[in-house]
Order: sequence, then C-alpha cells, then structure tokens
Amino acid sequence: MTIKAEIRADGLHISGYVNVPGRESRPVITPRGKVVEVIEQRAFQRALQKVDNIDLMVDHERKIASTKEGNLKVYEDEIGLRAEAVITDEEVIQGARQGKLKGWSFNMLKVVDEIEERAGKLPLRRVKDFIMTEITLALRKMPVYSATSIEIRAEEEEEVEIRTSECEITVKDLTEKKIDYSEFENKINKLKER
Repeated sequence: MTIKAEIRADGLHISGYVNVPGRESRPVITPRGKVVEVIEQRAFQRALQKVDNIDLMVDHERKIASTKEGNLKVYEDEIGLRAEAVITDEEVIQGARQGKLKGWSFNMLKVVDEIEERAGKLPLRRVKDFIMTEITLALRKMPVYSATSIEIRAEEEEEVEIRTSECEITVKDLTEKKIDYSEFENKINKLKER
C-alpha cells in the first residue's frame, strides 16, 4: 500500500489505500487471541454505509479532516478502502515535508467475524462486518499492525480494535519557493541613485 502526498498552496493533498480486503494479515492479537486476519470484500463499504461521518485523525488523537466537513473522501473500490483528503494542519504538513508520515490506520467497532481453525497454522479470522468511525495517519507513533484497546463510551465498555499498516509514501512539495530578489533590487536602486 502506498500514500501519495502533494504539498500545494491550499494544503497537503493526500491519497492512498488504507487497507486491501481479501489479503491475509500478519499475525494479530484480537479479543479472540492471536490470529491471521482477512477483511472480506465489501466489508468497508457496509461499514461506511452505517455512519454519517468518518474522521481523519493524526495518531488516533486529534481530528484533521472529516467527510462531513468535505475535506475527506473515503470509499471502497475494486482494490480496497481508499482515502483522499486535503489537510491544512501545519504539524502534518511539516511531517510530510520531513518524511515522518508512517502509514494509515483504521478502527473497527462491533466486529462480526468467523474463526477458521487451521492445522499447523494460526486460526484465520474472517472479518465480515463492523462499524468504522475513523481512519488515521501515523505521524509520531510507530505503526503497529494491530492493537486492541478498550474505550469507555456512553457509560459502557466498548471494544475498539485498531489496525495500522506501514506504507510506502511519496511526497511532492508543489508550493512555490520564494526567491529572494532583495540583492538585485538593492543593486538596481543603487544604479538609479547615480
């Protein structure tokens, strides 16, 4: 998976695939133990249809764009879950310039899955359905392929699974480089004074 990033006058234009369904993951720790995971085709599409908004976060900590605000598009196409965003957050733009972007991540809530036991191998977890409320860009934190955390929401415990993967990242800075003409302007002014 790759992230394409272009720094333009109006912000950081970023796009890429957050996840490709149908591919086996590396071993991950889930609420059901250590497994290899496969997200089924169209699971992301169903997840997106269940929510009114997807937030784009940085390191799962703060929002930098959202579908509701119109600066983020998230959809599943024939390849996988694709995200496209225009980011004006200065920390993220500087991180892109400095090569600090590390990858994508997404969350899964209320996961519906099926475990397939396999002889001599880790069980295969087929993720069939879930709710997704955010994707994130890893900037300061090192991506870890998977983690499970418990968050308190609406006075009840709710399991939130987070999946992160490292990506190949290409950054182009298309902003105009300002040229300092002051030396030439000073020479011209001195010639005019003569």
